Order: sequence, then structure tokens, then C-alpha cells
Amino acid sequence: MNPPHGDAVGDVDGFVLAGGQSSRMGSDKALIELNGQPLVVHALDILRRADLPVTIAGARCDLSRYAPLLDDAGLGPLGGICVALASTSAEYAAFLPVDMPLLPSSLISVLVEYARSTHSAVTVPSVNGFTQTFPCVLRRAALLALESEFKVGNNGCFSAFRAAAAHLKKPFTVLAVENLVQAGQFEVPHDLPAAFWFLNVNTPADLDRARSLVAAHQVI
Repeated sequence: MNPPHGDAVGDVDGFVLAGGQSSRMGSDKALIELNGQPLVVHALDILRRADLPVTIAGARCDLSRYAPLLDDAGLGPLGGICVALASTSAEYAAFLPVDMPLLPSSLISVLVEYARSTHSAVTVPSVNGFTQTFPCVLRRAALLALESEFKVGNNGCFSAFRAAAAHLKKPFTVLAVENLVQAGQFEVPHDLPAAFWFLNVNTPADLDRARSLVAAHQVI
């Protein structure tokens, strides 16, 4: 059983974003199986292994048998984030897309700890010099600024995150995963190169690639 909201690491709730259209996959990504489990289960497990209570934000079908479910009314990722932040009393929320099954849960834990210690509005990773939008840890106080960006039609999560950090006058923290690994700040349970952690399973070809990586590196 998940602990109630606010009782996990540092008053942080976890949310799986599962409201995408899955148009490139041809069927609902959340229920596509990888290594015998739906992608939604892999995403939930990543957050749970980081000791976070987990809720699914948005879905194209009923996923309530896997975790509590929030209806985002089909508003897309930023809309789902706003619905999730409005639902929680925790100071921070960690967000993971349903289609990123190769991410080590230890990275979520590091993002959470950095968010708390720096009081950042937004905390995200980078890999090979490229800042990633997800996974991310957001302060709940960013909600009003994110809602404002959404209402004016700025549906891009990354630019909305930047605007929210500027509004709150709090850091937008980017953590280079290569530096974290080299410094021994978290343990990676497999030898999968960091660039592959952020593989989005958007198409059948992506799914085939993920299956090959899982078989070669025993990631899951």
C-alpha cells in the first residue's frame, strides 16, 4: 500500500504522466508491455523504489487498478502537471512520463534531495550536455505560474518550468548525470549508458530498441 501524500521522502509526492495520445505507437503506451509488464507498471515502480507515494496523472483508459488516478481532462502534459500539483499538499512533486522505463530510480532520489537542499523551483537532469524536461521535481508553489503559462497557450513544459522558476525567484537546477555518477552520488544498478536512460518509448521501433537494451543490459 502506498503511504499517504506527504509522508514520503521530504514531503514529496510522485506522479506518472500518462495522458498522451499515443498516436505514434498506434495503441495506448501505458499498456504496452516491456519485459512482461505494462509501461505504466515500470513507471510506477521507478517512483516507488525512490520511496515516493505514486498517483497516475491522466490516462487514455482506466489505469486505476495500478495506482490512484487523477483525471486531467485530456489537457496534455502541462495540464496534467497542473492538476497533479493542485491535488497534493506535499511541498514537492516528482514527475515521470509513462514512456521512460529505463530510468534508474536512484536518479529520482537524487533529484528529490537536490530539490530539497537547494529549495529549487525546478530540478531536472541533463545528459551529454542536453537538459531533459523529464523526470523533474517541481515545487508545489510553482502551480500558479504554470497555470498562467497554460492559460495563455504556452503548453511547452520546459519553457513553462523556466517561467515558473523566474516567477518564484527560485533556482532552476540542472544536474548532469555523468558528473553525479562520476562523483559516486548515486548507484546505477546496471551498465546501461546514461544516454539510454531517457529513451522515450513512443513508437514500435522505440519499443524494439528498449527490448534490446533490456535484454543486453538486464535493466529491468
